[in-house]
Amino acid sequence: MLASRAAVDRIIALGDEAPHVYGVNTGFGFLAETRISSAQVRELQRNLVRSHSTGVGADLPLEVVRGMMLLRAQTLAVGHSGVRVEVLEALLDLLRKGVTPRVPSQGSVGASGDLAPLAHLALVLIGEGEAYWQGERVASGVALSAAGLAPIELQAKEGLALINGTQYMTAWGALSLVDAERLARAADIAGALSLEALKGSERPFEARLMALRPHPGQATVAGNLRRLLADSQIMVSHAHCGKVQDPYSLRCMPQVHGASRDALDWAKGVIEREMNSATDNPSVFVAEDGSAEIVSGGNFHGQPVAFALDLAAMSLAELGNISERRGGQLVDPAPSGGPPPLLPKNNGLPPRFMIAQVASASLVSENKVLTHPSSVDSIPSSAGKEDHVSMGSIGARKLSMVVENVRRCLAIELLTAAAGLDQRAPLSPGLGVQRAYDLIRAEVPPLEEDRVLYPDIERVSELIRTGALDDALRDFELV
Repeated sequence: MLASRAAVDRIIALGDEAPHVYGVNTGFGFLAETRISSAQVRELQRNLVRSHSTGVGADLPLEVVRGMMLLRAQTLAVGHSGVRVEVLEALLDLLRKGVTPRVPSQGSVGASGDLAPLAHLALVLIGEGEAYWQGERVASGVALSAAGLAPIELQAKEGLALINGTQYMTAWGALSLVDAERLARAADIAGALSLEALKGSERPFEARLMALRPHPGQATVAGNLRRLLADSQIMVSHAHCGKVQDPYSLRCMPQVHGASRDALDWAKGVIEREMNSATDNPSVFVAEDGSAEIVSGGNFHGQPVAFALDLAAMSLAELGNISERRGGQLVDPAPSGGPPPLLPKNNGLPPRFMIAQVASASLVSENKVLTHPSSVDSIPSSAGKEDHVSMGSIGARKLSMVVENVRRCLAIELLTAAAGLDQRAPLSPGLGVQRAYDLIRAEVPPLEEDRVLYPDIERVSELIRTGALDDALRDFELV
């Protein structure tokens, strides 16, 4: 960082005799060819942050903004941005002290990076805009003063270095992928509960069968299912029944869940690389002899992340699709080919979980709209200079919505399958299934008579979101 900053300072020291260097002594976007006098360099950086603070819509969740701050500090710390160490330290001070910039969630097209969201973040560093402090939204000056911090004055290139990059889409994407890993495990758990409730077979999950088609996700899911279903009395009870094959939503869990896992693993790799990249422009390269070059390029373009976010959303939506179908098997005799465990008891009343399944169907349908890829769209901006953009920011926002929908789909399946297991008593399910069932029953009692179900759905959803479901089954070594 020190060496690259010294290179920028040497250019500034040349004053109006310095060569044109984008972002240092020129304008931005379609004004990149416009020379800025040395007397206006600092004003240029301050006004850049102000003019790009055009975000609209609901405020970003605070954890996403804090992720943006951390990743912005990380990209500066790579050492090719040409900013002072004080700028990095100022970002970290905001994190340490709990001053969180107010950042609207809409307004970025994903190139030149996430300009508007990052500009709102940078506003707080210069004492402008708004921030959240101790749960209240206040003027940034008030928050800085209360936290014992002071605004900084941006110098040459520093405003551009703060707003030029992919930290909005990357931070939100990273947080969503952590949630996605939990959802992938929850899908295996929910599927195992449904399989037991429906008296399905575990034979399609044999290791020798998986070896014939060696996709890693497929093998992982099959292994999880075998561990969850081990020592099941329910499986033994129907070992010699006349049923030949289960529906695809049960039999093909390794293939479907596994494909989603493989896609999510690829997306995770993209996000991890992006988190450790320098994504602003231009980049400063310092040779061993101290000489430096400042090279203008396009590392701010969000296309790699945009593709990853769109694929992650599609992968998660598919977990919701197959979960809803297993829920349908539990309440609808038509697809199951026989009486499922949750049909009414000849009293004319509707199955109590029928409309919970309808709610799941609604979420699944909504996901089909949300998973239309935003990365295939582009709208020229900045008078045609920025003529192709990634829309990765939209992909990040949509992915977070798909995460919430799929979590509730799986919660509905877990709740419904637990009710199905109630009907299989006194036979006990596999050891892992029993552990998950016990956790659900600790939060949600059996449905002995009709009651409002939405609190039950949210309680089970929270077991997934908080990691409590993972924790309860940790000794089963689910992947």
